[in-house]
Amino acid sequence: MFDDFLAGDLTEIEGAVRAAAAAEIMPRFRQLAAHEIVEKSGPHDLVTTADRLAEEHLTASLTRLLPGSVVVGEEAVHADPRVYDALGGEAPVWIVDPVDGTRQFVRGEPGFCTLVALAHRGELLASWTYAAALDEMAIAVRGRGATIDGVPMRSGSPERGAVLDVAMSHPDYTSEAQKRALLGLRSEGINAYPCGSAGLEYLAVARGKQDAVAFNWEYAWDHAAGLLLVTEAGGTQVTLSGAPFRITGGNTLPFTAARDAATADRILEALRTGG
Repeated sequence: MFDDFLAGDLTEIEGAVRAAAAAEIMPRFRQLAAHEIVEKSGPHDLVTTADRLAEEHLTASLTRLLPGSVVVGEEAVHADPRVYDALGGEAPVWIVDPVDGTRQFVRGEPGFCTLVALAHRGELLASWTYAAALDEMAIAVRGRGATIDGVPMRSGSPERGAVLDVAMSHPDYTSEAQKRALLGLRSEGINAYPCGSAGLEYLAVARGKQDAVAFNWEYAWDHAAGLLLVTEAGGTQVTLSGAPFRITGGNTLPFTAARDAATADRILEALRTGG
């Protein structure tokens, strides 16, 4: 049944993502009250009523569409870290970040998105990146490519000798070793800057509007959808050790996703020099 599901028409999933955003996120965009915004681990880690309710909405709709599946959502894992273990289990897993870019959402900026990915036994199978405020939907399905609003995407390659535009984790939020590695990106030929919404940074790479990303954290809900989007658009991803990123964790960080292998190699060289 699971294989039949993947082989079929997945537009109902897109509909579920759009419905959750329409019901729980967009009515609160630029309408949040102070009591609807809470700090989780600090001022840079926020959660809102929209995050919680959108995740609940998606959990109900996605598991209904694929019986026997489970959900690993950012807010559910915050409440019970054991939920994360489902990524290594036998059931199909929906990986959900209801509002990626919560800080931007709280500030009333459009640079946020809803991320949903489907995985099985640690392998990414499909993903949906929905920028509701921009009304853009990017979809990737393993082996079928990536699209933005139904139009195929290709990441392409930077022009020879071009300065690389790279969105990276903020060095202040990481270990000293990872900070040194990330600071290696601030070198000749690379224009590195702090990332916004991880999902939208990945989308920019998949569209060829940005050359790479470099991140030092591995929560699956931030990366699963975007990693599949970039690879299905023709790009690549790799960790500091040279191994591919694993959504189940245990990666050597930082890691990069880039428009092509040559760009990824340049990013890894800079990270290793910095480290």
